[in-house]
Amino acid sequence: MTYRKFQATQLFTGTEMLGDDHVLITDENGDVEDITRVQDAGDGIQQFDGVLTPGFINCHCHLELSHMKGLIPEQTGLVDFVFKVVTERHLPDEAIAEAIARNEEAMIANGIVAVGDICNNLSTLPQKSKNNLAYYNFIEATGWLPDVADARFERSLGFYKAFETNDHGGTQAKPHHSLSPHAPYSVSDKLWALIRPYFKNRTVTIHNQETVFEDELFTHGSGDFVRMYRMMNLDTSFFKPTGKSSLQSYLHNLDTAAQIILVHNTFTSPDDIAFVKRESSVVNWCICINANLYIEKAVPPIDLLRKQHCAIVLGTDSLASNHSLSILDEMKTIRHHFPSVALSELLQWATINGARALQMEGRLGSFEKGKQPGVVVLEYLENGNVGGITQAKKIL
Repeated sequence: MTYRKFQATQLFTGTEMLGDDHVLITDENGDVEDITRVQDAGDGIQQFDGVLTPGFINCHCHLELSHMKGLIPEQTGLVDFVFKVVTERHLPDEAIAEAIARNEEAMIANGIVAVGDICNNLSTLPQKSKNNLAYYNFIEATGWLPDVADARFERSLGFYKAFETNDHGGTQAKPHHSLSPHAPYSVSDKLWALIRPYFKNRTVTIHNQETVFEDELFTHGSGDFVRMYRMMNLDTSFFKPTGKSSLQSYLHNLDTAAQIILVHNTFTSPDDIAFVKRESSVVNWCICINANLYIEKAVPPIDLLRKQHCAIVLGTDSLASNHSLSILDEMKTIRHHFPSVALSELLQWATINGARALQMEGRLGSFEKGKQPGVVVLEYLENGNVGGITQAKKIL
């Protein structure tokens, strides 16, 4: 059997950082054989300046919105952003398909090996059928009015079945698709009841506390979402505030999920984090910091999540709310705003944490024997600082 051997300034295993005296050994297909000392590795070692790491896991993406890059101005606030996505996302099918293919290729080039992708239609299915990347497809259910719950559920279920037909377990013999609620402010109690049976043993995701107005809606029935409903001509007289935060109002609906990914969390409070820690052991907090800055000019409470030992994962959101679908770009921005976060911690969020959240840890996320996680080099390391890395490059 032919083996490939990789040595770099540092080697990140998925859980720890090793020095340049270690060599990663894989077979020619990329299956990990071993990590050994350089003196035991033999000859034929490829050497790199930088960090070797398993491939990145993008836990939150909207690949279907790739054609919207640059169409929505920055810092509109979430309500106006959502309204623009809903009203301006329509382009010819050919343009949408071309943008999807081009940006999938860009993700692969910059080291991403798996994606948790939001799906509101079937536009990404032809590209995903080529199996260039591992996907966990989150078929999104949206419907704030109880009267539309049945129709919206049937629509989402149709997409779910289409992705189910194409789902062969990806990197494992587990299904890699689920029905997922869009957000607390866009799913009625009736729609929750219809989609809940589809959560069992799946990874389920939801946009969480992306704006301060989300909690204001659930606590007091006021705030900017009331304006959005008026803009959409929705009669919301049925809604009764819970008197609690949005997160504390809906989390019980996700109790049968194998993994939960809460996305954004820009305005999550210490009380909400404590509540989650009490109520669930399978919650992953997905940080999409560049999108938060793009939409709200705000950053999530990363230090607070770290202090509470929360499981953190990374996402890019969409090109409607970001300039790239690059996990390295997300890490650079996090490091800029939170310089105390070590590179090894960031890489753990980007690799093994993400693989666990998407239930792909049996194959991806770490350099363990028998896995095929991809091999990425982060070029130009400077004092262990992610800011000194110029690019992520997939080499296997």
